[in-house]
Amino acid sequence: MLSRLIVLLIALSLLRCSPGPTGLGDASLDDIRARGELVVLTLEGPTTYGDGPDGPEGYEVDLVTAFAETLGLTVRFETRRHIDGLLDALAAGDGHLAAANLTVTPARRERVSFGPVYKAVTEQLVCRRDGPAPTRLEDLPGTRVRVLAGSSYEETLESIGEGLPGLTWSARTAGSAMPLLDSVDARTIDCTIADSHLADFARRRHPELVVAMDLTEERPLAWAHSGQVEGLQPALANWFANAHGEGFLEELDSRWFGRFGEFDYVDVARFVRRVQSRLPEYREAFEVAAEDLPFDWEMLAAQAYQESHWDADAVSVTGVRGLMMLTLSTAERVGIEDRLDPFQSIEGGAAYLADLYDRIPEDVRGEDRIWFTLAAYNIGMGHMYDARALAERLGRDKNSWNDLAATLPLLSDPQYYESLRYGYARGLEPVRYVEKIREYRALLDAQGL
Repeated sequence: MLSRLIVLLIALSLLRCSPGPTGLGDASLDDIRARGELVVLTLEGPTTYGDGPDGPEGYEVDLVTAFAETLGLTVRFETRRHIDGLLDALAAGDGHLAAANLTVTPARRERVSFGPVYKAVTEQLVCRRDGPAPTRLEDLPGTRVRVLAGSSYEETLESIGEGLPGLTWSARTAGSAMPLLDSVDARTIDCTIADSHLADFARRRHPELVVAMDLTEERPLAWAHSGQVEGLQPALANWFANAHGEGFLEELDSRWFGRFGEFDYVDVARFVRRVQSRLPEYREAFEVAAEDLPFDWEMLAAQAYQESHWDADAVSVTGVRGLMMLTLSTAERVGIEDRLDPFQSIEGGAAYLADLYDRIPEDVRGEDRIWFTLAAYNIGMGHMYDARALAERLGRDKNSWNDLAATLPLLSDPQYYESLRYGYARGLEPVRYVEKIREYRALLDAQGL
């Protein structure tokens, strides 16, 4: 009787300790289509996945969503706390794909399969401008280096350490290298390692960070999958081939990683300081004013920064003044009495933008319409009409901002402006104006506001 009781207790113990059924149970792409949902495992980070006001957002979110749409699928994202947990969950069948800026390495290929390469990055040593920032491998020993646990960065340091006695480092569990980059800026550690696109992003949040040196050549990024779902790999190969060929990947890279322009330490550092010292006073006013605009408050704030650096007392030699640098005639048109009152200025600038947006021809759509509006704020609607007419004359798309940006500089060339209704204009100025607003808008994103 006792022996039977022991056997029963052991059996019950095994039942309690054994994991229940895991995995999604999809053996083929057809099964996934029948389910109607693609389950994607990811990690939270500024270049991968985050919760936005309208739902998930991030580079990987846009990439995965575009792939899923071609298959008629919705996407369910599930986050994991760290890379090892992500790969373990994928191997257990808890997701169809893992999309998290994963570097393809030999060690990882032993655990999971990879789809086509969609991006190449360089692993970089990132330190503070005013701290230890070794520029040679032999100077690394003695530097406090901490990296993302389970990452390819650890594999890189292990490889370097084979020929560099005395090299030590610590590891931290996180969803991305961003918390470690924050720690470098806070001087908690001397340096960390990050992929080049994340390092570039982080320098917009923390301009005191510097890239001390590249630690690797370019390395490929790809989505991971279990290799057990029939038809998934061919579908990935076909979709990525089309995405490359049609320019979608280039467009997405530009949207997410080409927003900043060339890094200008003085400009970025000054911007970050003013985000902290000046923006809080006006943020609520920007939010309220943007409620009636076709774009968000951050874009309005970015434009105001381009106009005045959020200086309520700003005055130009041409007589425009205030936070939104309104002319006297524009202020009167939108009912503003005191251009130097920052809150009136924001309200008036927003009203003028709304008016310009409505006056842009209906054939100009999407984000192009926003860029047209901002350019008109800078150069005037008349010159925008001229630029559109000239673009059409030159066989360009008058409704495309890219084509108009190439045409506007011609308004300062007598060969062209003498035949236009509104004549000469400094046509390059609105192009640079829009570029800078887009950069400042991206910098606001980088601040995590």
